[in-house]
Amino acid sequence: MKLFDVYPILDIELIKSEGSYVFDVQGNMYLDFYGGHAVISVGHSHPYYVKTLIEQIHKISYYSNSVYISQKKKLASLLGNISGYEDYSLFICNSGTESNENALKIASFHTGKKKVIAFKGSFHGRTSGSLSITDNYKLISPFNTQHETIFIKYQDFDSLEEKLRKKDICAIITEGIQGVSGIIDPGLDFFYKIQNFCKKYNTILIIDEVQSGYGRTGSFFSHQLYPIKPDLITVAKGMGNGFPIGGVLIHPKFKPYYGMLGTTFGGNHLACTAGIAVLEIIKEEKLIENAKKMGEIILKELSVIPEIKKIRGRGLMIGVEFDFPVMDLKNVLVYKEKVFVGVSNNPYVLRLLPSLNIDENHIKLFLKKLKNALSYLYGKNGKK
Repeated sequence: MKLFDVYPILDIELIKSEGSYVFDVQGNMYLDFYGGHAVISVGHSHPYYVKTLIEQIHKISYYSNSVYISQKKKLASLLGNISGYEDYSLFICNSGTESNENALKIASFHTGKKKVIAFKGSFHGRTSGSLSITDNYKLISPFNTQHETIFIKYQDFDSLEEKLRKKDICAIITEGIQGVSGIIDPGLDFFYKIQNFCKKYNTILIIDEVQSGYGRTGSFFSHQLYPIKPDLITVAKGMGNGFPIGGVLIHPKFKPYYGMLGTTFGGNHLACTAGIAVLEIIKEEKLIENAKKMGEIILKELSVIPEIKKIRGRGLMIGVEFDFPVMDLKNVLVYKEKVFVGVSNNPYVLRLLPSLNIDENHIKLFLKKLKNALSYLYGKNGKK
């Protein structure tokens, strides 16, 4: 049997990782400023993270949600405390797309409605419901078109309220900061207005913090820069530092009942142990504060590189825009300079999503490699 070929992959096999570095089969060391799509939050192979997982796997790694699992309650308590959402409940699943599926389901159960408003440029996942609120027609099969989703531009408040006035909208969903679209922050005015609209028209507000949450932007959730409080918050990626886990933070107005939601693997012993270790490391090592500080440093340093036209983002969720398509630059960075970065649906934008525990030396090294790559491209091709 061969693999179903759906991923455009780099010609690199990684066999080891440590901190902000990964190593390939030839022994080459790469600086990781992408974290496998913002998944690596507390650094590769963090000693405490590894230790706790090893200890747990020697005890029990899995049983279903038909038994009491104390690690689930501990994870929920820690998450509530560090995020400031102590009065909310937590449903644990396995991934970001599942988190969004369950949030949509909770909202629909509560309102009795099914139409959803999402936004242009959005990405919320690849399963059916999440894909229906993702603004990328290339990913959508005929089967996925059964859902009723309305896509609106971020600042088109007139159209947004016009749709809400019909009172048939179940929920509004937005990313805290759009990631795949090229690091787009909707901004204070947007969040202030959609929260007021949701209250006025009795509509559920869901914020997808799968990529922008868990301290990445210098606050636990990116939306916490603004004076808002959504009804449902979805998380994954950095939640497990590579172990598959996701979740929904749920306002107390939503009432659960047996069978309402369910998952075979979600909330198992090993997944919760990974989630607990991540939160303990974030708190103990003050990684949210570090993300904010390191982000300010790298944004300042990037701003003086003349080839860069725009810089977007906060903390360690950064989009760097050039006036030329960046795929060649990305390849030079990866293969020649040995540094991992990401791209986006905007062909002119590089995404930087390093772990939250990088330091100034990592930043200096990255900047050196970026300048080397730009010099190489400009010298090879002339001014772009």
